[in-house]
Order: sequence, then C-alpha cells, then structure tokens
Amino acid sequence: MGLKKTSTDQTSDPKKRRRVGFASTGDLILNQALSFDVGVEANDCIKIYLVSCKEELGDENSFVVDPIDLNQFFGDDGRIYGYKNLKVKVWLSSISFRAYVQVSYDTKADGGKGITLLTPALEKIFGESIIEKEDEFRQSFSTESHYIKAVISNGEVMRCEATTKHNNVSNNQLESEAFTIEHQVIRMGLNNMPVGELYSRLVSLVLLLVDGCSPLDITDPRWEIYFVVEKKTVPQADVSIKLLGFAIIYRFFHYPDSSRLRISQILVLPPCQGQGHGRHLLEVINSVSISENMYDMTVEEPSDELQQVRTCIDVLRLLAFEPIKLTITSISSKMKHGKLSKMTYKVQFDPPENVIEDVRKTLKINKKQFLQCWEILIYLNLDPNDCSSMDNYRLVILERTRANILGKDSGSAGKQIIEVPNDYDHEMTFVMFGPKGRIQNTTEGETEETKTNREQQLRELSEERMKEIMQVAEKVSLLRV
Repeated sequence: MGLKKTSTDQTSDPKKRRRVGFASTGDLILNQALSFDVGVEANDCIKIYLVSCKEELGDENSFVVDPIDLNQFFGDDGRIYGYKNLKVKVWLSSISFRAYVQVSYDTKADGGKGITLLTPALEKIFGESIIEKEDEFRQSFSTESHYIKAVISNGEVMRCEATTKHNNVSNNQLESEAFTIEHQVIRMGLNNMPVGELYSRLVSLVLLLVDGCSPLDITDPRWEIYFVVEKKTVPQADVSIKLLGFAIIYRFFHYPDSSRLRISQILVLPPCQGQGHGRHLLEVINSVSISENMYDMTVEEPSDELQQVRTCIDVLRLLAFEPIKLTITSISSKMKHGKLSKMTYKVQFDPPENVIEDVRKTLKINKKQFLQCWEILIYLNLDPNDCSSMDNYRLVILERTRANILGKDSGSAGKQIIEVPNDYDHEMTFVMFGPKGRIQNTTEGETEETKTNREQQLRELSEERMKEIMQVAEKVSLLRV
C-alpha cells in the first residue's frame, strides 16, 4: 500500500516565554467549530480503477469501477476521520485480480473523532490480494499473465463459440494475420484449491458491485462456479485467456430424491457488460438444470438488471414450448372481447396448475418466475394499439398487484406491512394493509383520504409493473427477429 505523509510538526523552544491571553466566548466557539473533524465519506475520497497492463497504473483515464456503496465498509456513518484532503486510489488488475493501494493526504491528526485506520477497512474489501509494493504490483502483470489460464486448465467446457478475426495489416506485413477468438463457459468446483484462491481475489468485485452479497464458504463441495472467458489463439504465439465474468451456484437437496440449482452470485466484469456474457452464463445453467434433471432453477435476490435478462431468456424458451401455446391463445382472446370491469364474473388469467407443473418439469422454471413470464406471454399476444384489450390487460395487472400486496394467497387474517417506493430521501417506506375481505369495507379509523392514497399507490406499482412488462416484451421481440 503506497502511503504519502507530511512531516511532523516542530515543537517550540520550551525556554521561550509565552504570553497568556483570554479569548472571547464567541472566538472559542468558532475555533472549536473550525477544528472539529466532520470526516469525509468513503465514496467521496476512494477511487477504484480496473487495469489490464502495468502502463495503465497511475493513468486516471483507466477504467473506473463504480461501486454500490463504499461507505458500508467504514463504520456506522461511512465516514473517514483524521485526514485532510485524503485521496485513496485502488488499482485492481484484471489479469491477476491483485490490488495496489495509493494513499495521500496533507495532514493527519485526531480532530475529535479519532483517526480511521485505512488498512483494516480496505482489507475487508480486498483481503489478501493487496500488494504493498508498487514494483511488485507492476511485475504481477508479467509473472501472473497466465494465472487465469492455469486455474481453469482442468475445468469442464460447457459451451464454446468461436469466431475468426484478422489483425490490421502493418508496414511489415504483406497480408493480415488471422486469429481465433473463443468465448467459453467453464464449470469447476469452488472447493478446488486454485479455484478457491481465485474466488478469494474476485470476491472484492462481488462486494463492491453486487448489493447484499457476502463471501461464500468455499470448502462446501456443493458450490460450483461457472467462468465465462475469452480465449485468443494467434499463430506462433501463446494462447491468452481473459476472464469476463462468473456465476456461482449451489445444489440444494429437494425431497425426496432430487436437487435444485440456485444462482447465488453472478457478475460480469464492468468493461465486459452489455455484450451477452451474462446471458451465456444463464443459458448454460438452464441447460445444466435440464440435462441433469434438477427439480428447478432459482436465483437468490436477483437485481433488476439480472431479473430482466433472466426473464427475456425464459420468455423466449416458453414461446417455443408447445404445451402452453393453446392456453396462452385462450386467455389472450378473453382480453380482446368486452370490458372486464363490467363483467360480473372473474376471468381466469393465471395458467392452470398442470401447465405450471409441465413447465417446471421440462424447462425447470419455478412457479414464481413462470407467473412473471406468463404476464409477458399474454402481452405479446395482444395488439398494443387495441385500446380495449390493453385496458383489460392493465386492469388484470392492477388486480394481480393488489392481490400480491394484500396477501391474497397468504391465508393471513391480520394486517400486513409492505415496502413501497417513495419520493423522499429514504429508498423505501412502508404501508400497512389488512386482508382483502376487510379492505373492501371502511375499517374503524380509516378515512377516505387513506383509502384514496392506498389505491393511488397500488396503481403506481401496477404502472411500474406494466413498464417492466413492456421493456421485456420489446427486447424479446427484437431477439425473435
């Protein structure tokens, strides 16, 4: 860890006489206010760079990693105390995934809140991957240039897509030179020692970029990791391998004699995002769940972005699944005729249980995920320009939102608390609801304003869901072309 300090203060000659005076109360309060250390947020003084060669070290134009929240690693208030003009630069190698830290500041002193120890806090993130000496970090780009290649050498290739490209012709070349690029997905056990060591280096990116994640127990044999890598083969040169991303799954026992796959962590390196590598990982894991006859496949607390990619993939799979096509057509036709708001009976929108079970057995899509995909499948069978069918569809989504929030299927007779977005500083707030049977009647103490606000919130949540449905439907339509 590089550290830049200023010289210590010189003490005055003890033999010199000092004059004693009295400051006014106002001056004392002002001086105390000026000297009190308010600290600095970790997010404001720490910058993380992802570099692929030694020449990028020190170059502030290098790729900047945008972490979710660095404050969480620095005490309850997320602030660093005791430094003036503190700057922390972390250089993370995309070759070896080792880190080098540079720290600079003007002065360091206890301003009333102590002096934050930077090293322990940074080690919470980067662990033992931190290299203290700059020269050693620079050398790691050559000494560990084949690190990823060595770790995955014994892995099982689950998928491989190859393309041939050509180098640009230079003055010394008569013709361009062809080379091969392969994108591979490789499966390995996380309890394999070299793999576990690599994961211990990668975990810093997980902590920085995946909300709510924590390190895994790499000794448990039920953990598996899927790497997506780029393999470049150039004639008369070494084969190079670059890590693009990874996913970690756990095999849970499912009574009586089956297993279910759960994706616990999935990450594509920031410079490689938006290129389809996350989709490739999900597609391979879906294939594994089918080929190895898992009970189903789930994802642990997926982000909105991951959930959208996952849903796009599953909707495309479901569109090609013949056993559900007749049911989709039947339910979609009901959206096209009449006004649901004026009907005296409830239209069946959800798929039958036998269809849900067929999808789980064949495609390994769990019920919760399938019901989300079902809404999109029905939408894709409607004409967005047909106002009548779209009004009916929006009404169905509103009623489904209402049922989900009010716990229609929970069987609970008591009140329920749900979290909903709001327009204030807090990320979420909560609303308390009673069961459906009681909500339809005015409860004691409930005002008309409360009922109106509750209905407005339900409609806002329903509209948010409509936007999600339309976004996925648009992407699916493009992929089907």
